Amino acid sequence: MKQLKLFIIVALMAIIIWIDLPENFQIRFQIGKFKIDTKVNPLTIDWQIFNTNIKYAFRTHLGLDLQGGSHLLFETDTSKIKPEDLNDALASVRDIIEKRVNYFGVSEPVIQNIKAGNKYRISVDLPGISDVNTAITLIGRTAMLGFFEEGTDSAKIASSSPIFLRLTKDTGLTGKDVKKATVEFDSQSGKPQVGLSFTNLGAKLFGEITQRNIGKAVGIFIDQIPISTPTVQTAIMDGSAVITGNFTVNEAKKLAITINSGALPLPIKLIEQRNIGPTLGASEVKKSIFAGAIGLAMVLFFMIVYYKKLGIIASMALLIYGLLSLAIFRLIPVVLTLSGVAGFILSIGMAVDSNILIFERIKEEQRKGQKFNIAIRVGFGRAIDAIKDANITTLTVAFILFNPLNWEFLPQFGMVRGFALTLAIGVGTSLFTGVVITKRLINLFYKNTQS
Repeated sequence: MKQLKLFIIVALMAIIIWIDLPENFQIRFQIGKFKIDTKVNPLTIDWQIFNTNIKYAFRTHLGLDLQGGSHLLFETDTSKIKPEDLNDALASVRDIIEKRVNYFGVSEPVIQNIKAGNKYRISVDLPGISDVNTAITLIGRTAMLGFFEEGTDSAKIASSSPIFLRLTKDTGLTGKDVKKATVEFDSQSGKPQVGLSFTNLGAKLFGEITQRNIGKAVGIFIDQIPISTPTVQTAIMDGSAVITGNFTVNEAKKLAITINSGALPLPIKLIEQRNIGPTLGASEVKKSIFAGAIGLAMVLFFMIVYYKKLGIIASMALLIYGLLSLAIFRLIPVVLTLSGVAGFILSIGMAVDSNILIFERIKEEQRKGQKFNIAIRVGFGRAIDAIKDANITTLTVAFILFNPLNWEFLPQFGMVRGFALTLAIGVGTSLFTGVVITKRLINLFYKNTQS
C-alpha cells in the first residue's frame, strides 16, 4: 500500500513538472556512450473519445500588458432598444464582437460588457495584435444577417462537402427583414427550437425562397459565418418560420440571440484605445521573474538559516507549491497579466506564513518538554485554526476584488481581477501545501525521531 502511494505521488509530480516545462526545453546530457540531446515541450492532450477529439495544450497564456497588443473600449447606443430587449441585444453585440475577433485570429481575447452609470460599454483586449486599425473596423461594423441558397456555381463543389459550402447564392433576405427570433418548444416532442417572425417584405421574400427550395437547404449566415442550415419542408407564406434541430435550451437561446444581433444591432463607437508594445511586455516579464526569483531565494534562505532541517522541509514544500500553482495556471488556463504575476508573488509570502505558524507551535510544544513526534501532532493541531482564519480572510478579499457577480459598486476591470485570481489560487494552493505537504514531509524525514 505504501509503495502504491509513493508511486502515485511520484507519477503526479512527474506530470506536474511536465505541465510546467517551458517551450522547447532542451535536455542534454551524456553518461558514457549513452547520450540524450533533445527538446521537450509541455504536456499536450490529444484524445479521441466517442468520436470526439479532445485536444488541450498546457501553455502559459500572457495577457495584454505582457504580450503587447491593444485595449479598445466601445460605448453602445441603447436609446432605440426596448428595455425588455436590452440584455439580449448586449449579449448579441458581445457575441458578434467575439466571433469577429476570433475570425481576425487574435489569441486569448478578453471581451466583457461593462456598465458605467447609465452607459453600457464593451471592453476588448487584443493581445499580440499588430493591425489595430483593421481590428477596429472589423469590430465596429454592423452585424450582417443573410439567407443563402444553392447557386449555379455550387456544381463546382463536391457533393461530399459540407452543405454550407454549396450555399453560395444570396437570396436578398437580410437581418432588417427579421422582426424577432425567439426560443420555442415543439408541441409534440417538447424539444427547443427557434421561431422567426418576418416583416411584411421579409414574409414575401421568405415565402418565395421556401417555395423554390422545398427539400433543399437554406443557410442562415451572420458575417459570412453559417449558424444554421435548415432543410425546407414546405413553402412558408405566413411570415413565420421555425428552425429545428438537436438543440439544447441554451443552444437554442444562443442561436436566437445571434439572429437577433443581425436584426437588432446596437450601434457602437470607439471611445478609448490604448496600445502596448511587446518590448515593454517582454521587459516587464523579465523584471517580474527576476523579482520573484530574488524574493523566493530570500525566503528560502531565511527558512533554512532560522529553522535548520525544518526550514529545508519548508523550502521543499514551497518549491512544490510553486510547481503546483503554475500547473493550475496552465490547466484553467489563467491569462497572466503583470498584476496577476504580482498576486502570485504575494501569495508566496502567504505560503511561508503557514510554515512559520506550524514550526513555532512545534517549538512551543518542545519547550514544554513534549517529545518531538507528539510536538508535531499537537503543533499542527493548534496552528491549523490560525492558518485557516488567515487564508479565509485573504480568499474573501480576493473574492470581492474578483467580483464574479459583476456588482457595479465593486471593481470590474481585468487587471484587478487578474490580481485577485492568481492571489486566490496561490493562497488556496499554499493552504494545501503548508498543511498537507509539509506534514507529510516532516513525517517522512523525522520518522522515529524522539525528543
